[in-house]
Amino acid sequence: MRLLVVEDDPALARQLAERLEGEGYAVDRAADGEEGQFLGETEPYDAIVLDLGLPRVDGLTVLRSWRTGGITAPVIILTARGAWTEKVQGIDAGADDYLAKPFSMEELLARIRALIRRSKGHASAEIACGGVVLDTRSGRVTLDGRPVDLTGHEFRVLDYLMHRKGQLVSRTELTEHIYAQDFDRDSNTIEVFVGRLRRKLGADLIKTVRGLGYKLEAP
Repeated sequence: MRLLVVEDDPALARQLAERLEGEGYAVDRAADGEEGQFLGETEPYDAIVLDLGLPRVDGLTVLRSWRTGGITAPVIILTARGAWTEKVQGIDAGADDYLAKPFSMEELLARIRALIRRSKGHASAEIACGGVVLDTRSGRVTLDGRPVDLTGHEFRVLDYLMHRKGQLVSRTELTEHIYAQDFDRDSNTIEVFVGRLRRKLGADLIKTVRGLGYKLEAP
């Protein structure tokens, strides 16, 4: 899953990015509202963490612009502003959740996981397909109850496909959602990761739709 963090405090932005990347997310960062607005409009994100008190363009203006432009990525507002009126303004502008500073990193992670699950149509923290179960809280993957070790990129591919199970996902879409903007992307490596997942989880779990992409379905 790919996230955007729009935060002007360099230390906090770095802390957020490092923790999120450690949890398996691909993370892009923006230090002001102008850059954040541009990235949100031009890149596909699975969730966005947005500060309100941003230089150049404030967070509420950025959020309203995204929603007016049809950007539907779930957004959690992260700000030091604690007044209930500003919380209401954020929600009314199109935010999906709200967390005031100072905050617990574990709470932020839980809220991000919940936003992504709901946006993909999943209610439970565990997503199952056949004998494969992915626990979004722990990042643990099991096959028929037995733990399966995956590399970081293998997990990202499986995580995205599990959230979109039963749906056709193109190679381009996968590439856009498992790599950050500054990563040297190579869509050909997607086939390598899919091949490894088939060896570890079963050859029939991920189906190739020739010329179109991949579909994850129970065998």
